Amino acid sequence: MDIKQLKYFLAIAEEGQITAAAKKLNMAQPPLSHQLKLLEEELGVKLFERGPRHVQLTDSGKILMNRAHQILELTNSVVKEVKDLSNGLQGTLSIGTVSSSGATLLNERMSEFHKQYDNIKFEIFEGNTFTLIDLLNKGIIEVGIVRTPFNALNFECKYAKTEPMIVAIPKEMNWKSNNMTLSIRELKNKPLIIYRRFEQLICDTCMEHGFAPEIFCKCDDARTALLWANAGTGIAIIPKSAFELAANSNLVIKEIKSEKLKTKIAAIWVKDRYISPLAANFIKSFGIV
Repeated sequence: MDIKQLKYFLAIAEEGQITAAAKKLNMAQPPLSHQLKLLEEELGVKLFERGPRHVQLTDSGKILMNRAHQILELTNSVVKEVKDLSNGLQGTLSIGTVSSSGATLLNERMSEFHKQYDNIKFEIFEGNTFTLIDLLNKGIIEVGIVRTPFNALNFECKYAKTEPMIVAIPKEMNWKSNNMTLSIRELKNKPLIIYRRFEQLICDTCMEHGFAPEIFCKCDDARTALLWANAGTGIAIIPKSAFELAANSNLVIKEIKSEKLKTKIAAIWVKDRYISPLAANFIKSFGIV
C-alpha cells in the first residue's frame, strides 16, 4: 500500500464511481480498477460493494477512508517541514479560529503579521473550540485560536488577557437603561440565549446566586446568539470581544459583574509536534502572552 493507492482509493470513495474517479484523476479506468484490486488483495478485505452504476464503501472501506485522510494530511505536513527548511518563511499557514475570537483582535493581529510576512498565504478553518481541537489533533491545522474553557492537557498554549462576559439586550427588553453593568441576580427570569459550551458555567454561577437560569436558546456560535438577540427573542450572553461580529442595531450591551463569568482567547498547538517557522512566527506576532 502506498500514498498513490490511497489517493486513488479516496477519489473512488468521494466520487462513488470508478469511471468518475478516473476522470477526476486524469487516468484511464482499467489502471484505476487494477490498483483498487491490488489494494484489496494486499489488505485481504473488500473495500467497496459494486453496484451497476455506483460503488459503496464497506465497513472496512470506511475505516480505511478515515485513516487515509489522516495519512495524507501527515504526508503533507512532512512535505511542508522539508520545504520550510529550504524556503524559509514562505508558503501557506493553516490555522483555525472560533467565531467569538473577536474581529478587532484577529484583524489587527493578522494585518500586522501580513505586513511583516507578505509572501505568506493562509488557509483558515472555522468552527467551535472542540472542532478546532479535533483538526489540531489530526494535523489539518497547525494553530488554533480558541476560547476558554477547554482541556489544555495535550497542548501548548498562550493566552490573551481575560475578558468579561456581557449581555446583549434588545432595546425593548432593556431595563435600568443608564447602567452599563448588571449583576447575575438581574438575569433571573430573563430569557437567555447562551453558548452550549458555557451552559454549565452559567448554570452553576446562577445557582450560586439562588436561581436557575431561564435558557430560551442554546447555540454554538456568537453570531447566532447575536442575531437571535437582535431579533428581540431574548438576551444573549457572549464574550465581550464577540459583540462586534454582527449587525447589532437593536442591541444594548452591559457587562456582567462576576468573577466567574470570564473567558480568554488562546493560541494553541499540539505538544511535542513539529511546528513550522510560519506558525511559530504567527504565534509570536499574535501578541498573546
